[in-house]
Amino acid sequence: MASLSLSLLTISLLSLATFSNAAYSPMTLTVVNNCPFTVWPALQANSGHDVLEGGGFELRSLTHRSFAAPEKPWSGRIWARTGCQPGATPSSLHCNTGDCAGRLQCAGLGGSAPASLAQVSLHHGSVDQDFTSYGVSLVDGFNVGLTVTPHEGHGQCPVLGCRVDLTATCPDVLQVRAPAGSQVVGCKSGCAAFGTDELCCKNKYNSPHTCRSSKYSEFFKHACPQAFTYAHDSPSLTHNCAKPKELKLFTFLRRTRSNGRVTVLTDEAEAPGKKRKVAWRD
Repeated sequence: MASLSLSLLTISLLSLATFSNAAYSPMTLTVVNNCPFTVWPALQANSGHDVLEGGGFELRSLTHRSFAAPEKPWSGRIWARTGCQPGATPSSLHCNTGDCAGRLQCAGLGGSAPASLAQVSLHHGSVDQDFTSYGVSLVDGFNVGLTVTPHEGHGQCPVLGCRVDLTATCPDVLQVRAPAGSQVVGCKSGCAAFGTDELCCKNKYNSPHTCRSSKYSEFFKHACPQAFTYAHDSPSLTHNCAKPKELKLFTFLRRTRSNGRVTVLTDEAEAPGKKRKVAWRD
């Protein structure tokens, strides 16, 4: 009997060890910059999760950077910083939008508003299920167009994001302008612009029943219906994507004037580095 009990215990421990050592499917994260200017992507992991790529890096126009995702559950947010200038030290960087305390590598810090955010949750559910969730949030405002594209996943794996340049139509009260000049570089949320409990969904407004859309969040929702636009927003497009081999994050602005013409920079529809030109129309 003792021998049988020992054998069963050994089998149980081996099974437990096998389960604990089971790894999720390998996945690649790719950030593509289809903007006509350099951006500085930033990554902030949720509490307890690893900081990826030091939390930030430089990405020149029409280039991309790929890196391995953790082979364990990971969640966090990714955004693009714009209008950045180096500081007094190699590790410092000061940006017009999305700045993380003046650092090149955010190392776990969040970014200043306004910034379009990609929110991702990798490898949740069992190892066999291996779900990836993702979405784009404009709760903290807008600075560049942003989409998330899964590749070779199973189930419902739509492309989600905001493909419109909202700096061109941003209401005056929400505009963020470059320190020098009149260029609009970002569009604040109503919360960032006015800071009221109601617009920020704080205190008595911090519940799905009391946190409501506003005319400011509706501006973002009308242009980008797939995006989260206020704290308790619930976009209608759902997804249930299992085991994608790659998750691509595209940043872009659709149009830039050049010699009386316009360059249209594409996102997931074309490979990075491709562009097409059409006549400028105001």
